[in-house]
Amino acid sequence: MMQGTGSDVGKSLLVAGLCRLLANRGVNVAPFKPQNMSNNAAVTPGGGEIGRAQALQARAAGLEPDVHMNPVLLKPQSDIGAQVVVQGRVTGNAKARDFHALKPTLLQAVLESFRIVGDQRDFVLVEGAGSPAEVNLRDGDIANMGFAEAANVPVVLVADIDRGGVIASLVGTYAVLNDAERARVSGYIINKFRGDVTLFEDGIRIISEQTGWPCFGIVPYFTDAHLLPAEDAMSLDSRTTLDGLTDDIKIAVPRLSRIANFDDLDPLAAEPDVSVQVIKSGEPLPGDADVLLLPGSKSTLADLAHLREQGWDVDIAAHHRRGGLVVGLCGGYQMLGRSVADPDGIEGPPGTVEGLGLLDVETIIGGDKSLVAVTGTAADSRETVHGYEMHMGVTTGSDTGRPWLVLEGDRPDGACSADGKVLATYVHGLFAADGFRRAFLGRLRHGRESGVAYDAMVDSTLDSLAAHLDANLDVDAMLAVTTTR
Repeated sequence: MMQGTGSDVGKSLLVAGLCRLLANRGVNVAPFKPQNMSNNAAVTPGGGEIGRAQALQARAAGLEPDVHMNPVLLKPQSDIGAQVVVQGRVTGNAKARDFHALKPTLLQAVLESFRIVGDQRDFVLVEGAGSPAEVNLRDGDIANMGFAEAANVPVVLVADIDRGGVIASLVGTYAVLNDAERARVSGYIINKFRGDVTLFEDGIRIISEQTGWPCFGIVPYFTDAHLLPAEDAMSLDSRTTLDGLTDDIKIAVPRLSRIANFDDLDPLAAEPDVSVQVIKSGEPLPGDADVLLLPGSKSTLADLAHLREQGWDVDIAAHHRRGGLVVGLCGGYQMLGRSVADPDGIEGPPGTVEGLGLLDVETIIGGDKSLVAVTGTAADSRETVHGYEMHMGVTTGSDTGRPWLVLEGDRPDGACSADGKVLATYVHGLFAADGFRRAFLGRLRHGRESGVAYDAMVDSTLDSLAAHLDANLDVDAMLAVTTTR
């Protein structure tokens, strides 16, 4: 089990790389994360949802994603509450304090999923959440040491040297763990190192003297990490400038407070002549953008209010008046209509809110959550698309008579404005289709050709990550401490 000295230390990427490394060795390996908190989710073939990182890890292992790879998923809807997904299905909502009391009741489902994932596997690589150093949350824990103890798995600690204080983070974690937890730690990894590794030899000596834990390796910073789908919205904060050539296609994305499924942006950002800028709160949407893209949201009404608080509604209207393209994905689609109604109070107090009014559609939030993988074609270019739906609500109105996509079974999806300058869909992941993406960008720069084969690039990057870890970690020593069930 890979646990971190903190959040965003690189656990997800390390597990993905090790999954690919072992799979390339012919090992039957699977990923597992008992509890995750993320609004960047993926739909499984069976119609459930798991964290995006576990879907990438499954891909690295050569497997289809499965709900049991991430049995508990928390999707934040407010500053203090989250939707609770257990084994792929929504079971309700819980505030932070309520979930703390709920955790012990979820352990049985977590252990059941762990057994299912482990059936007939050579190895299961487990990812923790946050840090075991959060000992104030230890009671009823199912994400870190509580799970490791219940499932009897050894732990490898991951520390991020790039953020500084790596010696203190490891020695401090040792200090707050109890004796049994310290003994469960088999060793540690220093991640995201920049520069001459030999300069940290004294650091390794100090950490090992203080903790008694061996070092399994120092992993240099993996520069191609940005080419892989990220799970944490913190990764969006690095996309703050529209840099590159002056004739780049510029796509600006407001950073909604409950932004979801933001890996929709990755295939666009991978194009060498496309600059994707995520606009932080307090900053205006740039006037020279070619596209304003409204991303998915876990809470459409709250993010619509947030958008207006930032004055972005004024920027979007001005962009549209100038003839710029506006794109809405899922929650962003709902915001672009005349109104969004939540009669049952699913996202908060019941009510109806005025939308941005750029599409002649109305949305009513309610009904069962749509969780399904889809394929289809673009109504304009006829290019094939593939992706998934993950939303609640029904959108109707005259602009749906001009769907952006036509899905399997001749099912129309999305809407287009009469002038063709506003496009929207409920389908996530559509930009990963190379032909569709090429046609979409081609309307912005006539005659351009995409040089990126996105899926092939992701697999190539996973192979490079695996080789990177193989060269810098003592993988055999790590595997030697694995428990046998």
